[in-house]
Amino acid sequence: MIIDTTSLKAARECAYADFRERQTVGRLTKKLCKLSDELLIHLWNACDLKSNAALIAVGGFGRGSLFPYSDIDILILLPADQKYFEEVLAPKIEKFVAQCWDTGLEIGSSVRTVAQCISEAENDITVRTSLLESRLICGKKALFNEFESAYEKTLDPKSFFQAKLAEQIQRHYKYQDTPYSLEPNCKESPGGLRDLQVLSWVSKAAHLGNTFKDLHIAGLITQRELTELNRNQRFLETLRANLHLLAGRRQDVLAFDLQAPLAAMMGLEEESSRLASEAIMRRYYWAAKAVTQLNDVLLQNIEALLFPQESKTTHTIAGEGNAGFIERQGVLDITDLQLFDKHPEQILRTFLVFAQTANVKSLSANIFRALYNARQKMDSAWRKDPVNRALFMQILKEPDGVSRAFQLMNRTSVLGRYLPAFRRIVGQMQHDLFHIYTVDQHILMVLRNVRRFMVVEHTHEFPFCSGLIANFQKPWLLIVAALFHDIAKGRGGDHSALGKADVRQFAKDHGIDKTDTELLVWLVAEHLNMSQFAQKQDITDPDVVQAFAKKMGDERHLTALYLLTVADVRGTSPKVWNAWKAKLLEDLYRVTLRVLGGAKPNASSDLALHQEDSRAQLRLNGIEDASYEDLWKKLDVAFFLRQEATDIAWLTRHLFDKVDSATPVVRAKLSLHGEGLQVAVYVKDREDLFARICAYFERHGFSIWDARVHTTRHGYALDTFQISGSNLVGEGVSYRDLIALVEYELTEALQSDDPLPLPSMGRLSRQSRTFPIQPRVHVTPDERGHYYALSLSASDRTGLLYVISRVLAKHQVSLHTARINTLGERVEDIFLLDAANLSKNPKLQILLETELLEALST
Repeated sequence: MIIDTTSLKAARECAYADFRERQTVGRLTKKLCKLSDELLIHLWNACDLKSNAALIAVGGFGRGSLFPYSDIDILILLPADQKYFEEVLAPKIEKFVAQCWDTGLEIGSSVRTVAQCISEAENDITVRTSLLESRLICGKKALFNEFESAYEKTLDPKSFFQAKLAEQIQRHYKYQDTPYSLEPNCKESPGGLRDLQVLSWVSKAAHLGNTFKDLHIAGLITQRELTELNRNQRFLETLRANLHLLAGRRQDVLAFDLQAPLAAMMGLEEESSRLASEAIMRRYYWAAKAVTQLNDVLLQNIEALLFPQESKTTHTIAGEGNAGFIERQGVLDITDLQLFDKHPEQILRTFLVFAQTANVKSLSANIFRALYNARQKMDSAWRKDPVNRALFMQILKEPDGVSRAFQLMNRTSVLGRYLPAFRRIVGQMQHDLFHIYTVDQHILMVLRNVRRFMVVEHTHEFPFCSGLIANFQKPWLLIVAALFHDIAKGRGGDHSALGKADVRQFAKDHGIDKTDTELLVWLVAEHLNMSQFAQKQDITDPDVVQAFAKKMGDERHLTALYLLTVADVRGTSPKVWNAWKAKLLEDLYRVTLRVLGGAKPNASSDLALHQEDSRAQLRLNGIEDASYEDLWKKLDVAFFLRQEATDIAWLTRHLFDKVDSATPVVRAKLSLHGEGLQVAVYVKDREDLFARICAYFERHGFSIWDARVHTTRHGYALDTFQISGSNLVGEGVSYRDLIALVEYELTEALQSDDPLPLPSMGRLSRQSRTFPIQPRVHVTPDERGHYYALSLSASDRTGLLYVISRVLAKHQVSLHTARINTLGERVEDIFLLDAANLSKNPKLQILLETELLEALST
């Protein structure tokens, strides 16, 4: 008998030990539920509540399923007599709730009358759902029966179904509408346990049964689907229970650092070609994929029962070869359940019709089942059939619905059966710090991004890209490039090189001409090139631009690579893409296009152009040319080439009368490129200046996206920074106040002669701890001997840039330019260092590399 904390803990540990050995999740969840029931009953009686009120289990606890660290949701149901509650029950209930927590029961409690329950349920779908799974634990049974009767009378199965469907759509959207996240939530993500619970809830509300077996008896699912539902539910529940025990708390996210130990708990061992963590995740993705499809099938069938008249309304679909398809309430259906067995070429036509029919949002349960039953028809002969190859190309070239069609092709496994190379990367993990999707989902995200450039409704997102693709001949080629750019990942070796063979074979099989084939092969081979140039090279350097233009060859190749690159970077993770990266890529595109158009990289002409544009803007502000000539004479050519005309004008406006300022000048404004600030610092140069600036930014939680360091001809530093994020913004400080604060505090900090503060390196993120990066540091002289390039890669963390700048300041190494490149949780920074001290002392280069490595490894 469970009567206190000690007995509850001991009994739970026995249940956990039994589960670890047997992995029988149903036995565990029922046992935990029974133990909680016993203790709740004991405490209820000890508080002398007995039959004065009713103690009811709701939610997951109500359905008799309790995971190791799930909340225990209870409802204390009161009689309608308010006076009796206040005088007699209230102190007893307060004591009961307190004792629950004291004994280790983490309860979620509500105290209501029957009328209050019904009122809350009518106004809140979450409460309505929770009460649907009510179970009497102890107390006044008549009161519970009264509640059940009242709840049943007010529950409308139709409105409940529509509310749960809308809720599911919102939940799926929150998780990017895909089960293929690298760290999915096994409960809430699409294809997770919540999708199975939705089926149970709407079935119960519609009086169709309480179990999946009841749905099979009712003819809503086949025997195979029943087996699939039960098997995948068991797998997901086992996964969740092990996650809870592994984390020692409620944990539903399959975090990177838990995947390997989770696989070990579930008996999966590492194989020569695959990690155990990859094996467990692939099993999860296949389960989630099946659950997503079964959820769709069952919801459609239940909807047809709840709305019989509407479900009978069908419309034919016009077009040659479409006689076997109909539209039913926004769903594509077939008129013959044996259509795909009789005519396998209709399999791909299904997705063509789907793409062509604007008001169709999904496939019918009949099509899902027919595609599964026809899976053996999708063989080598089917892939080689000229009719199917023509249909696949037609889908690629459709003006609308392409990305949705490909998502459904992947979800139904048709895409993997048509392209065997794609099937190999379905559910494949990516062990890096910037992708957040599996390889197949990333590819489909890139494909979607390319398509969005073509859709009028999305032109506001990337107007420049939309304009380019509108004038690009055969834009469908970019869809093919997106489909193949990462298709060779996981095979070992360079996936870009391996993918070339795949896309060349595809082009040959599908009759793509030689010129277009060579463009596709080139795009797959070079798809990483533009982002590397933009983020790691100085694109204001004419030699860099000339080298990149030579790689591009012509405008068509440049435009194609630019569009694919933007779509690719956007498809990795929201953390990786930002307005600053967008600007770098667009700047590289524009300057390269000028070179390809015949304009030679010419520092003198670019200098004159930048200066003239700046003068025009300054005149608009009433500032005459003669006012700032002294300032401009102090600035070298590199300053004018690296800054945009708007920034040159902004800096000039604030500095023209402060050329020899004795105190630091700090100015900030909202960044023109996304969120954050642009900060300029003008002060007499000193060796530790960059370190002091970084120290200030670190202290206030700013991230530095870009740093441009300039030294004037009279020994002043003119440094500009693009920064974002701050703990100050989180505290409710407006950007106007933040700008004023940064200008004041940074000015104060730069006038201080105090020793540099010790760095306080922030903790590594969970992802970085799971996939650690070996820090790398290289210092190499440039060809002219004027500068040394310091390139480094390491896991990102707060204060990293300050640590680097502090080491440079210690050895009196001046910084010329900094290019900050953050890729998710990894940084790849390049600094151009003044050669003065480094060239005099060869040992300093080794010392610098050693100390930086030590600092980055701390």
